Amino acid sequence: AMTTESFDVLIVGAGLSGIGAGVHLQRDCPGKSYVILENRDAIGGTWDLFRYPGIRSDSDMFTLGYGFKPWTEAKAIADGPSIRKYVNETAREHGVDKHIRFKHRVKKLDWDTNEARWTVEAEHNGEVKRFKAKFVLSAAGYYNYDEGYTPKFEGTERFQGRIIHPQHWPEDLDYSGKRVVVIGSGATAVTLVPSMTDKAAHVTMLQRSPTYMISMPAEDKLANSLRRALPPHFAYDVIRFMRITLQQIFFRLARARPKRTRERLLKAIREQIGPEQVEQHFQPSYNPWEQRLCLVPDNDMFQAIKEGKASVVTDHIETFTEQGLKLKSGAELEADIIVAATGLALQMLGGAEVYVDGAKLDTGKAY
Repeated sequence: AMTTESFDVLIVGAGLSGIGAGVHLQRDCPGKSYVILENRDAIGGTWDLFRYPGIRSDSDMFTLGYGFKPWTEAKAIADGPSIRKYVNETAREHGVDKHIRFKHRVKKLDWDTNEARWTVEAEHNGEVKRFKAKFVLSAAGYYNYDEGYTPKFEGTERFQGRIIHPQHWPEDLDYSGKRVVVIGSGATAVTLVPSMTDKAAHVTMLQRSPTYMISMPAEDKLANSLRRALPPHFAYDVIRFMRITLQQIFFRLARARPKRTRERLLKAIREQIGPEQVEQHFQPSYNPWEQRLCLVPDNDMFQAIKEGKASVVTDHIETFTEQGLKLKSGAELEADIIVAATGLALQMLGGAEVYVDGAKLDTGKAY
């Protein structure tokens, strides 16, 4: 018969959020037992899964990091491997790693009102493992780890080069001297384009419509000097508070005075790459912060455009061709490698099904 293990709390996912939840739980509810079920065989979630060139956070680590563990690296806009290291270190220091069951894919959550318990079923090496818990916390993120989102493009089978989704970056990809086209204008595209100019012959960012971009130094000089002057935890609390406050002020200003904010954002880019580029490729049709703002650390994206190593094309794709892409305007883009930085496939609860007293729940309609 199948054995059932019981815990007070069951956490789904061992990424940045799941590990943080474990630490807070141990600190605030020391008597409670818990388990973390992780679908993959590593800690770190997003920061372990994504391995494309230049992978980095697009928020600063003083606000993305843990309140209880100061971020000590010089760079506030951190690269993927440093964030992965930070999450792993946290798990080890607090013994949270001892509570993780790897390769456990949660398939079903079933709440029993009489018993006031969840029954959780997870698949592990082809077998079903069963757990009971009073409380379930999903730290599984909001996207599908198995598949990225790729729109249906015409003619992909004709293309002679390679088509890649950043979520599954091939370790053996050599793009030296190759012409690369990155489809997309979000955080991933803005990270990839300057990062690939190190070896590629040329990198083109192909976007349907522009995104707002804001440049920031990767290192926060004020933060680094505060850390030298103050005790580490106190310095971190001060920097964290300042950063969160500034973000709130900027966000509220952007919403209250969209015209002025738009002007300031565009002016900063104009100073970098000139009015003509901004006119064509950097003027979004919406107000700032109606969609996410893209962070450009140390002007790297604009630097690459200025040096002629990268360029932006605003157009729609009509079809893939043998040599690259044919665009709606009639223009053709030649490419050896096409990267579809076209986003994530959204998914709740890591794809698990939810039942309440045996009846299936449509989580999209639950509030």
